[in-house]
Formats: sequence, structure tokens, C-alpha cells
Amino acid sequence: MTIRLRDDLDIIQNWIAPESRVLDLACGNGDFLRELMDNKSILGYGLEIDRELIIQCIEKKVNVIEQDLNRGLTNFKDKSFDTVVMTQALQIMRRPDLVLDEMLRVGNECIVTFPNFGNLFSRIYLAFYGRMPVTKQLSYEWYETPNIHFCTIRDFEILCQEKGIEILHRQVVAERFPNRLLKDFRPNIFGETAIYHLRNNP
Repeated sequence: MTIRLRDDLDIIQNWIAPESRVLDLACGNGDFLRELMDNKSILGYGLEIDRELIIQCIEKKVNVIEQDLNRGLTNFKDKSFDTVVMTQALQIMRRPDLVLDEMLRVGNECIVTFPNFGNLFSRIYLAFYGRMPVTKQLSYEWYETPNIHFCTIRDFEILCQEKGIEILHRQVVAERFPNRLLKDFRPNIFGETAIYHLRNNP
């Protein structure tokens, strides 16, 4: 049975080579890894901390390890994987910059996705209501959110520049009007979800 994946996951699949080694950080219920295993014959492993989600991974025959990503990836050697993936979780890490370093240490390349806090809706919501926005991408109230490091597309690209990280591909996803029409023209304003394919500069 074909799984209906989020738009960002559909895009990511195109950046992952068949029969490659993939590590999925905060892999959730394992749907994405299962899809890659079925469609691209990858050798995949997932890391997850939620016990219920780990059980769902096991039921899908997805290799999964229980691990707190905030403690690093010291159990993996340098360049153990072709691609390391983290979708919609970078903003919940205590030190996203260090997690990014670790992703590019254990992988030849990495792919990250995150909600763009600089998008037009968030700016308007803050300006008119004076409150933290609640959206599909940021679906929690401020007092219960796991998202502790909001960032914009511009913030992330400055971080990559400071760390000497090469951006191989960048795409943004948007569902609302006019965002979906203008997201490629001004991604930091109209992009709702940012998707990056990265590697360390040689």
C-alpha cells in the first residue's frame, strides 16, 4: 500500500539515491523510512525517543534505535551514512547547530526541514494579534510547544554560511494563498516549510 507522505517528504525522496545508507533522526512512526525501503531499496535506520512510535516502526519492520538526539550521535562513526535526514524536528533540539554538525559528521550529506517562522502569516498574526501564531506547521500554544528554537529561512542560511556548509538544494513548501504562488520569489516571506539538502564544503 502506498503511503501518502507530506509534501516535504515527497521532495526529499528525489534527493536520496537508490540503495544508499540513510539515517532518519526523530523518525516518528517509520512511514518515511518504510517508503524509502520499498521504493528505493535503501538500507535505513531510524532514531526515535517516543516508545509508542518505536513500536510502530518495529511493526513496519523498520530498523529503529531508541535515542535522545540531544545527547549527540557518538554511537555512529564518521561518514557511516550517505544521507542523514531530520524532518520537522530541528527546532525542538536544545542545540540545533550542534545537531547539524553531528548530522554532517556521520553522513556524507544531510537533509533537514523546518517550519519557517518568518513567513507572511506568522508576521501578520504577530502584528495584528500580538500573540504567538498557531498554524498547521506550528500547531501548539506557546506554553505547551516542543518548538524551542524558532528560526527563519534567512537565519538558517546565515548559520550554514558561518559553518561553511554548502547548500546543494533548497525548496520551500506553502499551502496558503498567496504564499503558494510567491514562495519561490521571496521564500523567507512566503515559504511555510523550508527543505534543505546540505554537505560540508570540501
